[in-house]
Amino acid sequence: MSDLFVELTAPNGHKYKQPRGLFINNEFVKSKSGETITSINPSDESEIVSVYAASEEDVNDAVAAARKAFKSSEWRDMDTNARADVLFKFAQLIEEHRDTLATIETWDNGKPYQVSFNDDLGEVIGTIKYYAGYANKIHGQVIDTSPAKLAYTLREPLGVCGQIIPWNFPLAMAAWKLGPALCTGNTVVLKAAEQTPLSILYLGTLVKEAGFPPGVINILNGEGRKAGAALAQHPDVAKIAFTGSTATGKEIMKMAAGTMKNITLETGGKSPLLVFDDANLDQAVKWSHVGIMYNQGQVCTATSRILVQDGVYDKFVSAFKEYVAKTSVVGDPFKDDTFQGPQVTQAQYERVLSYIEAGKSEGATLVSGGKAYKDVGGKGFFIEPTIFSDVKDNHKIYREEIFGPFVAISSFKTEEEAIERANDTTYGLGAALFTENITKAHRVARAIEAGMVWINSSNDSDIRIPFGGVKQSGIGRELGEAGLEAYTNKKAIHVNLGTKL
Repeated sequence: MSDLFVELTAPNGHKYKQPRGLFINNEFVKSKSGETITSINPSDESEIVSVYAASEEDVNDAVAAARKAFKSSEWRDMDTNARADVLFKFAQLIEEHRDTLATIETWDNGKPYQVSFNDDLGEVIGTIKYYAGYANKIHGQVIDTSPAKLAYTLREPLGVCGQIIPWNFPLAMAAWKLGPALCTGNTVVLKAAEQTPLSILYLGTLVKEAGFPPGVINILNGEGRKAGAALAQHPDVAKIAFTGSTATGKEIMKMAAGTMKNITLETGGKSPLLVFDDANLDQAVKWSHVGIMYNQGQVCTATSRILVQDGVYDKFVSAFKEYVAKTSVVGDPFKDDTFQGPQVTQAQYERVLSYIEAGKSEGATLVSGGKAYKDVGGKGFFIEPTIFSDVKDNHKIYREEIFGPFVAISSFKTEEEAIERANDTTYGLGAALFTENITKAHRVARAIEAGMVWINSSNDSDIRIPFGGVKQSGIGRELGEAGLEAYTNKKAIHVNLGTKL
């Protein structure tokens, strides 16, 4: 048993017991193969701990456990008030362990501790509570046809749901998927990102105490090409929910097609932010900073293309450069004044640096940043917040998702040009625009091809509001009441009250 847990002391001095196993049927177990993956601290490149990695055989065990739990009356027929109580208890336990979970998230992922504790854990707790409140409000409807027929619908759970979590917001993305799946009566096999498995594993220690029956929530570590692929293709999995890159999302669609699984995909983005001449420039600068530099730029909806109208272009670039220099403090993620920690992995770090070289070679103007940041002990995957201006539409840095503290700024002349260029992308996740003209704001928001548009803000999403994209940014919606639709089927019941043959 001792091999399945290890006592760790985080860089902030916090001591805790880290699970290393796969969480199946309410207990931690070793992988069948004994294979492991090692989690790396991106702040100093040191090994934190190795955890067991699932193979196809382990995925089969987890799915079997989830299938059995779904068929069991203990979960499927649980009174909906009782199901709500279990979810509320889960949220309460997460709150009680908030410091530990935030510590693990920062250690394993690199995001600032204040962000982990306040933003991510706040969102996790809020999301679970939100869907706990829906557990006893899932209902169908009676459809009036004629006195000869009683017709009504039921909202039924799908079954076993495979959920594949990204590395940029491990706990928050897990909550986005767990909440609606559980409150509607499904069971779950959740695969953590191989780069950041630790916080979700610790979350597993709270599942049994919250009152979930064995098999309702199962958590796997493992490589996407092995465990993720096995989950996406498994014939007993009714649904796959995935957050990650567009390329991987397409592969999951192909694998899920074999058994025509229900799918929800939240994939890549290259979201535009438009600043018109009449915008409140101070607010546009501040929100633009949040929109791209938050979470080390590792946000799917990051507004990474900033289009500024000619009349305020030079003023915006100058003010934005000054604000980034003042606000984007790069440093130890456990220090209170740090705004930007390291990129999550060496691969991501090298990817961002390669785009910096591409921007230079293509002739864009490097305004600030543009190199690795080595003032945090000389190690770690830190990059200076990078701004390129005078970026052309055909530049690689303008068209491709970079996923780092890296923004491309370009100018436009007319509203029509801004809309056309904003929409000239294969993505359609989010967009933002800044103007004091409310008529223009609504007109442009309607014309932009995106699942979400922020007017005079950027990336201030809310768990009560649907989240998702169009084009190659995904399929379906998460969060809000819309998130429930992805986890239920509508069954129609026809009762003959008098039609005779």
